[in-house]
Amino acid sequence: MTMHEAGLDQRFALAQSIAEEAGALALDYFNKRDTLVIETKRDPQDVVSIADRNVETLIRERVAARFPADGFLGEEFGHVDGTSGYTWAVDPIDGTAPFVNGLPTWCVSIAVLHGGVPVIGVIHVPCDGEIYASAAGRGASLNGAKLNLDPSRTIQNAITGIGCNNYVAPERVGQIIAALLAMGGNFIRNGSGALMLAYVAAGRLVGYYEPHMRAWDCMAGYCLVKEAGGDYLTFPTEGEALLEGHPVLASNRSVYGDLLALHG
Repeated sequence: MTMHEAGLDQRFALAQSIAEEAGALALDYFNKRDTLVIETKRDPQDVVSIADRNVETLIRERVAARFPADGFLGEEFGHVDGTSGYTWAVDPIDGTAPFVNGLPTWCVSIAVLHGGVPVIGVIHVPCDGEIYASAAGRGASLNGAKLNLDPSRTIQNAITGIGCNNYVAPERVGQIIAALLAMGGNFIRNGSGALMLAYVAAGRLVGYYEPHMRAWDCMAGYCLVKEAGGDYLTFPTEGEALLEGHPVLASNRSVYGDLLALHG
């Protein structure tokens, strides 16, 4: 085993254990959110912000304790450069709108990049008791069961995830959905881009497209899709580009060209 392989396996094991611990903390906030709003006299959005920050702090502390030379990019506290060649990209709670409104479609997303490429992707969905895990050359799994994408799934006989946010003009979202429907497809949006990418890896969705996402939202899902046998649109990671929003597209190999047409 090379030093890189050993380092990858050590970080993969750590990412999975951290995802479990972070998911448990986030779930505790989720289950207590109404009480916390009443007790603190805060807006529900404030409560999820507190949960976001505390979950990310937990993840940062666990990584720093084990791999202090690794870089870290998180949604809440930004980017810290490292010297090891590895960078963690983390969204402590992806899907804050579902979280605030009592829906189960939110997750903890943890990725590790090496050479700008996602080589580890772990997504924990606490409400469903699901852990998606992947590492480069080691495949993808859901609660330990191996994931392999089915090439017979198409735009027409499966569901495609579509994402949108304030960075995307409403008219553009309408165009994307209209084009997908014109292809004979159908769409879903559950409020968490990271989770919809995990669903692509699991074959629940045939593909996912969002015109603007951040690295902490998509890198774990990208690794999962790749290791399950799918393809994804390259996300720029050089310098400041890593901190900016870019189009995100992932699918099984049969559908990739169709989704690129939506993007085009």
